[in-house]
Amino acid sequence: MRIVLVGPPGAGKGTQAVRLAKELKIPHISTGDLFRANISRKTELGKLAKSYMDAGNLVPDEVTIAMAKDRMEQEDAVNGFLLDGFPRNVAQAEALDELLKTEKIKLDAVLDLEVPEEEVVKRIAGRRLCRNKAEHVFHVTYTPPKAEGVCDVCGGELYQRDDDSEDTVRTRLEVYHTQTEPIIDYYKAQGLVATISALGAVDEVTKRALDALKRDGDEEK
Repeated sequence: MRIVLVGPPGAGKGTQAVRLAKELKIPHISTGDLFRANISRKTELGKLAKSYMDAGNLVPDEVTIAMAKDRMEQEDAVNGFLLDGFPRNVAQAEALDELLKTEKIKLDAVLDLEVPEEEVVKRIAGRRLCRNKAEHVFHVTYTPPKAEGVCDVCGGELYQRDDDSEDTVRTRLEVYHTQTEPIIDYYKAQGLVATISALGAVDEVTKRALDALKRDGDEEK
């Protein structure tokens, strides 16, 4: 299957992408991984992307698209892939369509992870990280530490990242609504969108997504 995963920050896209890709036996292709891989391998695209990033500028769509094209042409993606973080806007979605048309393949589904805005703010703004070990993550509501501000695991100080503040989260949401959300209508016009509630346990969300993909597959038959 060839799938695009869409959703606002805090919807759990990264977690669901890994789980779905494993279940469907297809590679998980994320924009962040593409940038890191190309920059670490010092590919021409990686050098180009780094030059924009080092200057504090956004990486142009054509560079992101070229990286995605290169990754989708690798052997493990021949029979399918799950795209996470790409396309990020309608221009990228149109470019992806052209690319797939050239390869004589098409998307099977676009999974839209839906979360109420206030829940997104609650999820992200409530997150606390340990200064000693970044992988020690707590949440003031869902997984609070035993002692406020203290890591249960190592006793380190817990803190809130600057980009997890409520104001920053709301700004990120506005960017999502303005730039990325329009691709949902773009793909709805093609009959590809399955909207999934991303509320509840991780396993429940994964099951909803797999059930939606199965329904879409059955309907195509």
